Amino acid sequence: MTSPLGRVVACAAGTERVAVRAFAESTRSAPMSETPCRLLAAGEPAPITVRNPNGQSPFLIVVDHAGNAMPRAVGGLGVAEADCQRHIAWDIGAAAVSQFVADALDATLVQQNYSRLVIDCNRAPNTEDSIPQISESTPIPGNIGLSDDQKTARVREIFQPYHDRIAAELDRRLKAGRPTTLIAMHSFTPIFDGVPRPWRAGVLYNRDPRFAHILLALLKSEDGLLVGDNEPYSVSDESDYTIPVHGERRNLPHVEVEIRQDLISDDSGQREWGARLARLLPQAYRKLISPQALESG
Repeated sequence: MTSPLGRVVACAAGTERVAVRAFAESTRSAPMSETPCRLLAAGEPAPITVRNPNGQSPFLIVVDHAGNAMPRAVGGLGVAEADCQRHIAWDIGAAAVSQFVADALDATLVQQNYSRLVIDCNRAPNTEDSIPQISESTPIPGNIGLSDDQKTARVREIFQPYHDRIAAELDRRLKAGRPTTLIAMHSFTPIFDGVPRPWRAGVLYNRDPRFAHILLALLKSEDGLLVGDNEPYSVSDESDYTIPVHGERRNLPHVEVEIRQDLISDDSGQREWGARLARLLPQAYRKLISPQALESG
């Protein structure tokens, strides 16, 4: 028999998928008899990659900005190739670190492969930052003057498959009675708007600090590691989608981890941070589920 909490969580999971599909339907400008605008052609990269789909770890790792692929249909969005390698296009190093952690812990990883300039999968559809016309002072010409049908295609073919896959994995775990902690992996620039960022990593959260505070304390205990508490960003309903929808609405323990990009831009740095998180995340989880943690929470 399903508990009241279980029914609420299941309802929330269904609601999040319905909301995205409702947006796609409401913004479609073409009549029902016309063929919808297509974004991805045959042979192009899939919007998502799932690693260790049968992983037994309680962690589900997700990477909203894992790749910087561009669909052929958008023609590079009019952005210089050098800009496509910058943070405005993707979270440099985040996917590689996450893959290391996922393999070390036997954790399932869901990563989104297309550039955030095509559509940002950590922003609610139809918001100003979802399909940016300018990013960190760089104009994105290919995002100006889009039709509703073109916007809908980006939601339908990139954003929706990614979040549907996360929701499906969480639904599967809920049905099986498996505990889950959601880990959202990101990276940030060492300098923003001319101001250096001293943190080597940041631990982000909003309404529920349970897991974040434990991980923060463990990271701060590492020698020489300056870690930001909701720095250089913080999570909110306006600035984020993944944590509010998949973590908070389901009442799952969660954290958003940000790592400074110059520390994970090469293989050695990615392995160092992958090994660090593979060591500390299980420690944080054990503290989370310990009787002492439960009593204090």
